[in-house]
Amino acid sequence: MKAVILAGGLGTRLSEATHLIPKPMVEIGGKPILWHIMKTYSHYGINEFVICLGYKSYIIKEWFANYFLHSSDVTIDLWDNSIEIHDNHSDHWKVTLIDTGLHTMTAGRVKKIQKYIGEETFLLTYGDGVGDIDIHKSIEHHRKSRRYLTVTAYKPQGKFGSLEMDEKGNVTSFTEKPKGDGMWINAGYFVCEPEFFDYLDGDNMMLEKKPLETLAKENQMTSYIHDGFWKPMDTLKDNNELNDMWNSGNAPWKLWD
Repeated sequence: MKAVILAGGLGTRLSEATHLIPKPMVEIGGKPILWHIMKTYSHYGINEFVICLGYKSYIIKEWFANYFLHSSDVTIDLWDNSIEIHDNHSDHWKVTLIDTGLHTMTAGRVKKIQKYIGEETFLLTYGDGVGDIDIHKSIEHHRKSRRYLTVTAYKPQGKFGSLEMDEKGNVTSFTEKPKGDGMWINAGYFVCEPEFFDYLDGDNMMLEKKPLETLAKENQMTSYIHDGFWKPMDTLKDNNELNDMWNSGNAPWKLWD
């Protein structure tokens, strides 16, 4: 089974970093967030990836082309241009990198990689969110549902502390970061049947608009409930928080050894 990762957006809300590199290449603990997402899938035996590129696609291509240099000690002989790899720490991944266009929307990007998937079930997620998602359980839930698409549903925490007060204004209870407004959100980490491609059309189509809305109306979409950790990296603050978790040894999404 292949995992498709959307990695082509402009990442404008993280412009402090993305004016130089694509958002999926912004680092957590010295590794791109894209690598962290792939390690999550790899932990569950998913080692074949199709990555939808767009903005500054050559940076992602060059990073994977030089993966040995990023992950292993090497000896480079400048005389004959040979490289000797020492203590190979690379991953057993097969990565297909497809330039899906600079301004293509999310559904259009997925449609462009259809021929690399064929007629098999595949996984799909965004290139900017990490979590301790149980990929095996999401696949199992998807197969039991017999729907075209499964989306991982997550209920985020609120951003502010919640107060309860009596009629005199005295605080009777305080909860730091309660469970938001109670709404479930799309956390990505989809499981898709090949029929999903039939709902995608055109470079200007957003995955989150007509395709998902239509699937829901036709009762062809189900949800896998995730009540563990999940966090998107939308802003510099998010990136700093994820780095703090990683550097403190408390990164809940790190399922691998």
